Amino acid sequence: MTIATSTSDLGAAAPATGGSGAAPAGRGGGGPLTLSLGLAAVLALGATVGLGLTLPATVEQGEYSRLIAIHPGLAWASYVAVGVTALASALWLWPRSRSLRWDQVAGASAEIGVVFTALTLATGSIWGRPTWGVWWVWDARLTLSALMLALYLGYLALRRVPAPPDVRARRSALTALLAVAVVPLNHFAVTWWRTLHQGRSLAQLDPGNDLDGAFIGAMLLGFLAMTLVYAWLLVHRVRVARLEDEVEEAGLVRAIEERRREAVTA
Repeated sequence: MTIATSTSDLGAAAPATGGSGAAPAGRGGGGPLTLSLGLAAVLALGATVGLGLTLPATVEQGEYSRLIAIHPGLAWASYVAVGVTALASALWLWPRSRSLRWDQVAGASAEIGVVFTALTLATGSIWGRPTWGVWWVWDARLTLSALMLALYLGYLALRRVPAPPDVRARRSALTALLAVAVVPLNHFAVTWWRTLHQGRSLAQLDPGNDLDGAFIGAMLLGFLAMTLVYAWLLVHRVRVARLEDEVEEAGLVRAIEERRREAVTA
């Protein structure tokens, strides 16, 4: 529901190009909804960082325990991005809802998901080095996170392979629906296998037994902040994708008109 509102804020229809086939004129940074979303994202992110810095150091992890304010939120946002890519892909494949908009949303969300997944792995390594003694270990959760990053890098590479728009959208959508299976595997890895990674603290009946209330609050605020940042980035990335498509279409129109003029003067 949020995505439908955000993408509609971008404008449903592309503007028609002029008779000369010129590129479309530039657009502003977005309407009030987009600006409000960006402001909320900045405020939530600032509050998350501020609250994280006030968390007390723990006996086991020292100052690094404060990473709980951002690391789980980054992982959550990567899941959301991958899920939105799969949902938008399914909507494109469904004939009654097929639209270029859903292909654009799928590609934009995958790009943002790659960024969040990479940041998840980076912050996890920074956290793991002092607590586990190594930067990386082939733990089930870490390995599946790396696999998710590789899968969606491959998905983005597939989108770059030259093909007609419908062919590209179809094969990308099918790939996204297959790749999303890694998300539940990754999420439940700490439950299904013996791993170094800590368990899902919020899944406990009483998470306060494992985490102090301040840490839970910082983690939940991090979830909200990263979700807002993801949504704001998605709105702008979809806008850029539309502008790219319009420029490409304008270039095609211009090339056709030039060929026609050459044929008339020949």
